[in-house]
Amino acid sequence: MASYVLSRSLQTVLTLFVMSILVFTGLYLVGNPVDVLLSTTATPAERLEVIQALGLDKPVWEQYWLFLVKALSGDLGNSFVFNQPALTLILSRMPATLELAFVALAMALVIGVPLGVYAGIRPKGLISKSIMTFSILGFSLPTFWIGLVMILLFSVQLGWLPASGRGETTDLFGVPVSFLTWDGLSHLILPAINLALFKISLVIRLTRTGVIECMQLDFVRFARAKGLPETRIVLVHVLKNTLIPLITVVGLELGSLIAFAVVTETIFAWPGMGKLIIDAIGRLDRPVILAYLMITVVMFSLINLLVDILYSIADPRVRLEGKPQ
Repeated sequence: MASYVLSRSLQTVLTLFVMSILVFTGLYLVGNPVDVLLSTTATPAERLEVIQALGLDKPVWEQYWLFLVKALSGDLGNSFVFNQPALTLILSRMPATLELAFVALAMALVIGVPLGVYAGIRPKGLISKSIMTFSILGFSLPTFWIGLVMILLFSVQLGWLPASGRGETTDLFGVPVSFLTWDGLSHLILPAINLALFKISLVIRLTRTGVIECMQLDFVRFARAKGLPETRIVLVHVLKNTLIPLITVVGLELGSLIAFAVVTETIFAWPGMGKLIIDAIGRLDRPVILAYLMITVVMFSLINLLVDILYSIADPRVRLEGKPQ
């Protein structure tokens, strides 16, 4: 286990290094932040002063080297727009994004697994077909369109839920969260549902497929021959085997929920990392973009490591090194 964790850590460091080179070079070639930060009436002297202050007068390799040296000490640079450490800006927005992602993932599991199990047990039933139709719609409909429709319906027309913002928050172990207050929960419902719809559809289809496959295996026939109740067979034997591949996929999907919550956060003005990165891209705020991508890669790697460990726990036959026990 220790060697595996060390190997994955080295892979993460290498991935961060390659990603930093690609992103830094790409950002250097796309646009000039000074054109965004200064008005068109700025004098050449003012432009030169800003360029020197931001270090943009140096060659790209020197700019990257300075970024790399500072990054190794935990300094990812200062935001061009906010004049604050980029890492501090992102960490201040991270609780909102993590809360949204985890609530969406919980919705996907709580709704998707039971519906998938039911659709797998009775695949030819009318309700099962309706469930699968819902899952197809969840895959097909664009996230931004669903978000706008929900705002028009539940916020504008019915007035049940707020359309934007995070609402009132309260601290949980020093971290501000929304779901512990009614105002915050009402602000959380729509964006969480919007972010969870695709994942609900994915969980339904994965669970259904796993249940159908397991129901045809010998151990299910043996359990029935022993006279075990059908409920016990499904919940104990079938569901346990179905959850093994589901853990892997859902774990990876958590990373995508965190990294790609940009659309949902933008539509609902949710003050998370996604909203911050959209604003940073619009203003060519290079340090914030770089810091966001570096943190995202680290989070993906940690989630993948956790998924591999959970997978080995769920299925003792699997070794992390890929060798049979």
